[in-house]
Order: sequence, then structure tokens, then C-alpha cells
Amino acid sequence: MIAGVGKYVGGKVLTALLVVTSAMIVIWYWQLPPEQKEAIWNGLKYSLIWIGFAGVLPWALFFVPPMLVRAESNLVSALGLIGYLVVDIVAALWLAGWHIRGALAWLVVVLGFGCAAIYNFVVCEYLAQRAEEI
Repeated sequence: MIAGVGKYVGGKVLTALLVVTSAMIVIWYWQLPPEQKEAIWNGLKYSLIWIGFAGVLPWALFFVPPMLVRAESNLVSALGLIGYLVVDIVAALWLAGWHIRGALAWLVVVLGFGCAAIYNFVVCEYLAQRAEEI
């Protein structure tokens, strides 16, 4: 019974917290000058473009992982994954106009590069295993 009451009260508190936070974000955004609003939307647009590019890249080059596996060398496989990551990094920096300002922006970008590296590894491993099964 206490667990049920806790879930109910916790759900109400969480809902109230999310409503208040959402209202604060809307008010903050509404008071921004148009230049800052445009900068936010441009950043979001370029981020989504990069995420789409990084997501499609290993699938578009589906023929590369099987070739790397046939080399039977961990070094060749690692260089292939590094190559994917370099392409992702260059694309991100190009979309950002070759400069990223601020420590938080750099933290987010480096986190994105880490996620892209892990994603590339998982997709390439899947493609290589699938090519071996055929």
C-alpha cells in the first residue's frame, strides 16, 4: 500500500515539476531576441542533419565492413572504424562552420562523437556478421 501511495504522489510531483519546467522554458524562449531564436533553430537544424548523416554513413557503406573482416587484422578493422569517425568529425565541424564556441558546446560535441563511434562499431559489427552468414 505504501508503495502504491509513493508511486501516486511521486507521479504527481514529477508531473508538476515537468509542467513548471516546461512553462519556464516557454517563457524564457518567448523573451529571447530574434537573433538568439534563429541561432537556436540553426544549431538544432545542423545537429539533426549531422545525426542523420552519422546514422546513414555506415549503412551507406555496407560493403566496407566485410572487406575489413576479410583482411583478418584488428589493425585494419580499427583503422576502418577510425575512418568512419573522422568522416563524422569532419562533417560535424563543416556544419558548425569549422568553429565551436564554449566549453558546454565542446562537451556536447565530444559526447556526440563518442556516440557516433559506438554506433559505427555496432553497425559495422552487425554488417560484418551478416556478410559472414551469407
